[in-house]
Amino acid sequence: MTMHKPITAVVEQVAYGDLYVSDLNPRTVINPQGIEALAENIRELGLIQNLAGLRDETGKVGIVAGGRRLRALALLQDDPRFASVPVKIAPDQETAQMWATSENHQREQQHPADEIRDYGKMAARGVSVAAIAIAFGATEPHVYRRLKLAGLPDPILDALKSGEITLQNAAAFTVSEDEANSLAVLEKVRGEGYSDHQIKQMLKPDSVRDTDRRVIFVGREDYETNGGHVTRDLFAEQTFIDDVALLNDLFRCKLALTCDAITAKGWKWAEALDSTNLPYGEFDQRKLARIFPEKGTLTEEQAERYDELAELANGDVLDEAGEAELAELQAVLEETYSAEQKAVAGVIFYVNQTGEVQTYEGLVRKEDKAAAIEAGFLRKTSQSGGDAAPKSPISQKLSDDLSRIAQGARQHAVMRDPDLLIDLLAYQLSHELRSSGPLGITKTDVPNWPSTEAAGYSLDERLTSNPPRDMWDAKDLGASFRAFRKKGPEHVRGELVRFLAAQYRGGDEKLSALIDKETQPNIREVWTPNSENFFSRVGGPYLNNLWRDLLDLSEDHPTATNFAKLKKGEKAEKLEALFSGDADLRTALGVTEAQAVKIDVWLPEGME
Repeated sequence: MTMHKPITAVVEQVAYGDLYVSDLNPRTVINPQGIEALAENIRELGLIQNLAGLRDETGKVGIVAGGRRLRALALLQDDPRFASVPVKIAPDQETAQMWATSENHQREQQHPADEIRDYGKMAARGVSVAAIAIAFGATEPHVYRRLKLAGLPDPILDALKSGEITLQNAAAFTVSEDEANSLAVLEKVRGEGYSDHQIKQMLKPDSVRDTDRRVIFVGREDYETNGGHVTRDLFAEQTFIDDVALLNDLFRCKLALTCDAITAKGWKWAEALDSTNLPYGEFDQRKLARIFPEKGTLTEEQAERYDELAELANGDVLDEAGEAELAELQAVLEETYSAEQKAVAGVIFYVNQTGEVQTYEGLVRKEDKAAAIEAGFLRKTSQSGGDAAPKSPISQKLSDDLSRIAQGARQHAVMRDPDLLIDLLAYQLSHELRSSGPLGITKTDVPNWPSTEAAGYSLDERLTSNPPRDMWDAKDLGASFRAFRKKGPEHVRGELVRFLAAQYRGGDEKLSALIDKETQPNIREVWTPNSENFFSRVGGPYLNNLWRDLLDLSEDHPTATNFAKLKKGEKAEKLEALFSGDADLRTALGVTEAQAVKIDVWLPEGME
């Protein structure tokens, strides 16, 4: 074995101005925040470890080990203690290069699990976050993030240290306050590659997020006032609502109160739907007729003044007094239901996905139609089985296309959870579910492969590319199968997952609802209504109503009347621009934040 002579090196006190970072120093990527934290550490604790460098021909010293410390010292030159610095001087360039390489190679980053424990111990002793940051040369936000994990049970941090779970996995465990459940979930996920989302689902299987429509409608404050428990996800800035039974009770109670508030306004009845939209054909199925509000009239003089003010408003030259006068005239024209109309009609409402109440007023039940006809609110139909309910503006062909898109959104969402798909496959194969199977898999027949034929419709490309190969003329399926397996288990699993997603159809109502809860399908994630796929396929009056509804306009508002005068193609283009997020158009229309949300989540009635 070759013996090396001990290196003779001296430590000299060198003026800071004679120091620079040598080209031999391997550290080239520097985090400015880390340098600032290190500078505070040195100011508080002093320079614990000397720099090392090589003196050049000019007498200055190039630092080969300690470049971060030198950069931190640059921020401390207001402190006379650091005007000169102790530096270990290398006797030659070969030694200096060895020092540079050795320090960089030997430097070991502290494992996050150990870092979390060290921070936690210091915090438990009452050491402030600022002091911990200084002691470790870290930033305060970094310390705060680590301290959020310090309360985790030891086995979880042990699993993090051993590499059985990731740091993101460990962070997912902070949503649980039940240690026994946390440890049970830990045993299931060790080394299995579960995502943090899946772990949260296991820890909180019966909870919902505070973005759930029921929570928004009830109000989180009311939920908590009534004793509801919440858990806050410290990393994802989410809150879990844990007492879903209480939430449902409060939701039903508020729906009942909403019914009472509606009938208190004179309506004969009010009914809440247990859905997030109005099901397709709801009025026809229930044989509901609909009456419409009565429109006010202006005198000839008022009408002339209204046209004059509206023209000024369209030209953006109407002053404040003129705006007030125009508003008064518009109020006269507002359509309102009379007390007599309300006495024979009612209201259906539902809470949509964003927690807002959507109402359909002026609905007449079968038993009230005779009174409505006698009062002149409905026309008597020639056939006894008929009613005055308006025909749906959405054709059956369009309805079928929308249903296909909605199913695609569910398949797109379920792709995010491969384990769920495989669990469903095992469940269906081991249970005789007949037509209620969640996957369209039979011995001889499967559903069509998903496609994105409609414009504005985009699915995960794994769903729409490489459909099943036609092996009808294959000469050797054994060789084909061997080649397939040689691609490895990851490829095989990927093929299984995407084909299962392509066959997913939901199953019965309760099973489908459970899958939707876990995968959170969002139709607007994969489909945006545009001129080609929707607006050109419905009538002009439908587009007029949609424009007014989205922008909260009365029928006689200038923006509404100008839109109504457009040709149908122009209306479709205008709505497409509105839905595509055209910033100039939204600004010109004065779209509010609430209206923008309404536009971004809107779906045609009955689309599921």
